[in-house]
Amino acid sequence: MAHFMSRLFRHRLLDERDAERALGAGGKAHFAARVAASEARHSGQIRVCIEAGLPLSYLHRGASPRERAVALFGKLRVWDTEHNNGVLVYVLLAEHAIEIVADRGIDGHVDAAAWDAIAAQMKEPFRGGDFAGGLDRAIDAVDALLVRHFPRTSISGAAAYPNELPDAPDVR
Repeated sequence: MAHFMSRLFRHRLLDERDAERALGAGGKAHFAARVAASEARHSGQIRVCIEAGLPLSYLHRGASPRERAVALFGKLRVWDTEHNNGVLVYVLLAEHAIEIVADRGIDGHVDAAAWDAIAAQMKEPFRGGDFAGGLDRAIDAVDALLVRHFPRTSISGAAAYPNELPDAPDVR
């Protein structure tokens, strides 16, 4: 019971404003531009989600940050890209958790250790309070994988590579 109360307090202590502050001044615009620039190089879709704390229903059932990331992967429609190559970078501030969820198209090319390494690269800047730097590292690393496995081909025109998901971070 004490563990539940401690976890509940941590998650209720933070809110959407804390998630906005973690991105820094102009953070939403910065990361929207970073994702858009990345997606100009490949056919994949990158979605960033920063959540201050888990919803109460997740806390009551003892859900993990991974469970929430997988649920948001569906809710934010990252799974619904034409080439099944969407990637969600999820950060849960209350637990200092980082989860990367990739659709089957890209996940078939990249093993779990590579996704774990990207999350680990983010942790170092996060420990120093540099959330923007950690997210920049993640976008760079995911971009490199998508360029390698899903590069834009000689097909030209925006219609050939529609932007299927919003580029701005989802902040909760």
